[in-house]
Amino acid sequence: MPFIIFIIHLSILSVFSRADPLYTDCSSNINYRSNSEFENNLRLLLNDLSSNTSRGTPLGGFYNTFAGENQDIVYGQTLCRGDVNSTVCQNCIKDAGDRILNNCKSEDAIIWYELCQVRYSFEIIVPMQVYTGMFPETNKKKKPVKDPILFNKVLMHLMLKLSDKAAFNASNRMFATGKIKFSDEETIYGLLQCTRDISGGDCNNCFQSVFSELTECCSDRQGGTVVSENCNVRFELYQFYNDSSTSLLVYPFPQGAKLKIWEVMAVTLASALLVLIIIGSCTVYFQHLKRRQRDNKSERALLQELASPTAVTITQEGNLVTSEELPFMDLTTIRAATDDFKDSNKLGQGGFGTVYQGVLPNGEEVAVKRLSKKSWQGLEEFRNEVKLIAKLQHRNLVRLLGCGIEGEEKLLLYEFMPNRSLNFFIFDSERRSQLDWKTCYNIIGGIAKGLLYLHEDSRLKIIHRDLKPSNVLLDHEMVAKISDFGVARIFCENQNTNNTKRVVGTYGYMAPEYAMEGIFSIKSDVFSFGVILLEIISGKKNNGFHLTKQAQTLLGYAWRLWKEGKELVFVDPLLRESSSRPTDEIRRCIHIGLLCVQEDPADRPTMSSVVVFLKGSESVSLPEPRQPAFAVGRVAVPNDQSMSSTDPTINGLTISTISPR
Repeated sequence: MPFIIFIIHLSILSVFSRADPLYTDCSSNINYRSNSEFENNLRLLLNDLSSNTSRGTPLGGFYNTFAGENQDIVYGQTLCRGDVNSTVCQNCIKDAGDRILNNCKSEDAIIWYELCQVRYSFEIIVPMQVYTGMFPETNKKKKPVKDPILFNKVLMHLMLKLSDKAAFNASNRMFATGKIKFSDEETIYGLLQCTRDISGGDCNNCFQSVFSELTECCSDRQGGTVVSENCNVRFELYQFYNDSSTSLLVYPFPQGAKLKIWEVMAVTLASALLVLIIIGSCTVYFQHLKRRQRDNKSERALLQELASPTAVTITQEGNLVTSEELPFMDLTTIRAATDDFKDSNKLGQGGFGTVYQGVLPNGEEVAVKRLSKKSWQGLEEFRNEVKLIAKLQHRNLVRLLGCGIEGEEKLLLYEFMPNRSLNFFIFDSERRSQLDWKTCYNIIGGIAKGLLYLHEDSRLKIIHRDLKPSNVLLDHEMVAKISDFGVARIFCENQNTNNTKRVVGTYGYMAPEYAMEGIFSIKSDVFSFGVILLEIISGKKNNGFHLTKQAQTLLGYAWRLWKEGKELVFVDPLLRESSSRPTDEIRRCIHIGLLCVQEDPADRPTMSSVVVFLKGSESVSLPEPRQPAFAVGRVAVPNDQSMSSTDPTINGLTISTISPR
């Protein structure tokens, strides 16, 4: 008889593996072309996942790998439910792979079936970056329960017990099932599972996020499912999993609870009637907000994750950034430091937030970036800044001192830069007189060293993607510090280029291959550095350079004078007067700048070479530059036009304008 039951259950699971998916998310706006190298690599990847995920089942097959290389590389990850055998697992992964290949053309997608999930991406799949739960349509078909308040208490009691079992018992391999008695006639059955590339703490944090959404969507129904990239949860009033060994949990019902059932039902029915009236009168309004629901849900989950008192669950090479390493400050302290965000303390304002000067109780001056309450891009920047620079320490990078999260408030605290940003000096005729050549030369060297650290010397290979004078801060000694990592990207150790269809940054400083094709690399930052270098020397903006007979862009003007041997005409007269060696260091810096802005990324030097060139004497020969790209500056619109009249560059803590291609 047990053998017959097992065969019947196996047959049922086989049917489920070929059922319709619970949810498919291929909403990324980055699509690949049919018959492209990316699609070929994706097919190879899905075949590999189908063949290898089933190894190690039961208790859940899990597998991640990649296929291809460079910009056509595809990363993949699969997970089978912990109670299925290898045959069912393999069939489910194959069906999921076929479905996602046929239905999704985006470069980042994930599909959930009842017995497995398949995910692929053009980026490295980093666990627990941002929690976003999905509600399958099957939840809407579940019948309501009689006593939703008591039912939710019993359900959460079961889920909390199972979360400890799944997350912290290594023998369970991130999978747990269980049941609990709700009434004489009803038993609640639950199942929880995490991907096995995360720690027990991360798994438990993921479950906590799911539980809040499970309560929101399904605690008044006779079953419910929430799926996400790293953890899945389901409950039913019937046994839907293959595990007969689980013991029955008992909920500690209080004495007299059953006598209050009718009272609870009356309150519930009255509340339900009131809700129906409100929903009926607000139908049009909620239709307007429907498109924002997913982003708002993701924002709540991310804020809950970041505000955890135990740790900020953003990993860097497997390490957590804990609250001890990145101090969290309460909103009351930050309000007091900025005099309740008083206008007189406002330093600047950008599209996604405002920057204020503040003084902490210990007397330390700080710059406080207050991200927009309603901006999802602002939330993304918040995550990116914390993720990237919380542990980076370098003389030429601005330091992130702490952050604060409370309700809708998202705040970042940086070291205060009394001399504001580079563009505050070089593009103002009066303030520019304060910069002699020695100071400018040191600023150029500081920017180069900061970029070299990001590209080669830090533990992460980071591409800034929005380097410009307003993102170069100056401390009290005029030491240059690179800031604003809201749109930066991490590269793998062996990764050289990447591409995107969501181009972010500022025209005039963006390399041509990035502005027009979405391809970015360390050479994109080198191009931006070259533009800044030429702006420092000339005192003119690349974006604001007017079309003249001399040249159409600042880069073209520098190139024409270089070819004619008149490069010193390009130099701002104030710098020529303040330098005792105009024919040496200044001419050499113009040469380096032209090398950095060459049209072909392969021709541009790396930042390590730039640092050597800047330090080198005349004995270190420089290659001849080729003609720079002229088109970038000609089609650009100055970023300042999108800002308010308040100077947005003070302290450089602005958020970059996102510009469509």
